[in-house]
Order: sequence, then structure tokens, then C-alpha cells
Amino acid sequence: MKTKIILLVDDNPDDVQLTLRALKKSNILNEVVVAQDGVEALEFLFGTGKYAGRDTKIMPQVVLLDLKMPRMDGLEVLQRIRKDERTKLQPVVVMTTSSEDQDRVESYNLGANSYVRKPLDFLQFAESVRQLGIYWLVLNDAP
Repeated sequence: MKTKIILLVDDNPDDVQLTLRALKKSNILNEVVVAQDGVEALEFLFGTGKYAGRDTKIMPQVVLLDLKMPRMDGLEVLQRIRKDERTKLQPVVVMTTSSEDQDRVESYNLGANSYVRKPLDFLQFAESVRQLGIYWLVLNDAP
């Protein structure tokens, strides 16, 4: 059976903890790799830097990608993922607090599979994460 990893890319420790708690509460017990910014996310995906030597044949089932981050924002990460032959089909869900239409449109233009606004209420947030987990880890048949 294929290992199902979730790559969570978010610089906000509170959002990371809420996401991890919501996944656990929903009995989604997959390994979650947390990257605190876009640079770290790309290092994980391509097996460089901090993740040098990682088996890059094992890719995340889904990348949950925040947009507003230091060093490299989510849109640039998405652009780099789509430009590389090894990751161009990688499922990426933009999960952000941004309600700007420009961010949503640009995310889809760059190849996001989905765009989800993070609800501010924990119960709604947990339900959103649960539904994302069920869809991307159970229902979706990834490339």
C-alpha cells in the first residue's frame, strides 16, 4: 500500500496546530510533514537542503499550501511545483485566510487543484480539514 503523506505548508504555528488537531480528531492519521515556509516545502518535495537524501519517489498525497509566508510565498511555491516535471501533477490545495479575488484567481491560473479559505471558527475549520482529508486521502485517485 502506498504511503499517504500530507505536506502542510504554513508559517502560522496556531494554524498548524489547528490543522493537526482537526486531522487527528477526524481520524486522519496519515503522516503530516510540516514545512514552515515555501523554501522548506520545495526542499521536501525535491529532496534538497534540510531534506537532502529523502526518497523523492514517496511524494505527498496532497500539499496543503498557505499563501502568505516569509522567504517564499505560496504562489511562487505553486509555480515552481507546476514547472518541474517531477511535481507538475502533484495535488495542491491552497488553504489560506486570504479573501482577495486576485489570490484565488492567480492560484487557479498557476494550477491549484482547489482553493479553500480557512474559516475563523474552530469547528468550521475542523470540518473543512476533515472534508479535505477524506476527499484527497480517500476518495481522490492521485496520479
